[in-house]
Amino acid sequence: MVLDSKRQLHCLAAILLLLGSVQTSQSDPRIGNGNSKSEVFLSPKFVMEPGSVSNKYYYNVDFPKGHIAIKSFNAEVVDEEGNPIPLHETYLHHWIVLRYHQKKDTADSGAHQGDLGFLQSDHIVVKNSGMCDSGLSQYFGLGSETRRTPTDVPDPYGIEVGNPADVAADGYEERWMLNVHAIDTRGAEDKMGCTECRCDLYNMTVDGGNYNGGLRCCHDGARCRVEKGFEGGSETSRRSLYLKYTVEYIDWEESIVPVRIYILDVTDIWTKADESRGIVARHRCLIEYDVESCPAGGSHESCTHTKTLSVSLPTGGDVIYGVGHQHAGGSGTALYGEGGRLICSSNPTYGTGEEPGNEAGYIVGMSTCYPSPGSVKLSDGEMLTLVSNYSSTQTHTGVMGLFYLLVSDSSVERDNLVQRYPAQENHKSSTISNFNWGFVLFGVGLVSVVVSALSIAVVSLLRGTSGRRNEGYEPIIA
Repeated sequence: MVLDSKRQLHCLAAILLLLGSVQTSQSDPRIGNGNSKSEVFLSPKFVMEPGSVSNKYYYNVDFPKGHIAIKSFNAEVVDEEGNPIPLHETYLHHWIVLRYHQKKDTADSGAHQGDLGFLQSDHIVVKNSGMCDSGLSQYFGLGSETRRTPTDVPDPYGIEVGNPADVAADGYEERWMLNVHAIDTRGAEDKMGCTECRCDLYNMTVDGGNYNGGLRCCHDGARCRVEKGFEGGSETSRRSLYLKYTVEYIDWEESIVPVRIYILDVTDIWTKADESRGIVARHRCLIEYDVESCPAGGSHESCTHTKTLSVSLPTGGDVIYGVGHQHAGGSGTALYGEGGRLICSSNPTYGTGEEPGNEAGYIVGMSTCYPSPGSVKLSDGEMLTLVSNYSSTQTHTGVMGLFYLLVSDSSVERDNLVQRYPAQENHKSSTISNFNWGFVLFGVGLVSVVVSALSIAVVSLLRGTSGRRNEGYEPIIA
């Protein structure tokens, strides 16, 4: 069909945004020794207005092709002109990227309010190495901290994807799913309450009122209460946004050391295996929890809520990277091995201004750990302790205490790695002073190419064609 002029302008804006984001290969001593490639993509658009929530799952999204090693994955929310959107306007609750296999020539491009596509028999989820029985299966993902949290995988390591030998069955191929959860807090009565998904602000009652806040109250299509004059939205307040994501990678070669991805959850309810009784190990990960405020009259310094998890890691190795994930109110998270030795501590950075990446009151970054190769080892079956601390000067709902680890096999000779790939100055490991163990115990392209591509795109628009980026995805019908 023929596009009207307004829609043509919107489509053209999205194309300009994407083309303007294309990057050439870069040389970075931390990433592929100058052989890295970088590709920038846009999610399908999601339309936001004051108080609205978008939490959709997009299947078969754009992703680099071939047998490659991922070296970093970064993302942020932008508008149609490519301008970054601050958290105090649209809060990025989370984005995750999940790997799956599907039958070739199967059209599964669709936007769902839930991960309904994976209920179909032709989808096979490729989980990370984490232990949760359900959920937290993603390869990549962050939240409000996405702009200022490093995700680089140091040399000689890489996250291996796209290997045809790994495809689960004949006739299948590797694809990727993207979930973006965004909350528009413009005009909200209580911005932080909306970002914490407090049920009363969404006019919802769950489990007879016993569920105070979290993902179940800020589902796709939900609306958080806004001030007078912002109700119902308008043409001027309604806007189309995208998740802009950048993938840096190198072609796979034998010299690259693969890593396993673990995501630990402090809410994990672990049932230990007991072969004599026929009990298999189970990990029920609740993902979110609430923080109750400390008693009235308590000192500010003592108002800390500590939640811990003790869990056994089935397969050990060398820790390559570590980072925590917390929500506003978080004061730090840490992972310890047996005997109280610090594996990694990860502390939040709070913004102090208004500009994107420095929004006051929001967590805008999490510190990371990059141990010297082979210096931090985990044994098979080692008991780990995960600690998540939150300020409890006020109640918080739907918070999280996750820890993301990259681990490699310990078969690579450490001395050789240290000589070839010394720890980068900007990737130093966190030290125990950042998270006091005693306190834990107490709390337990070329221009021509671009012009040609743009010309083709404009011609296509004038002919009335429209791609999935402009239309969004149609739901999959089971």
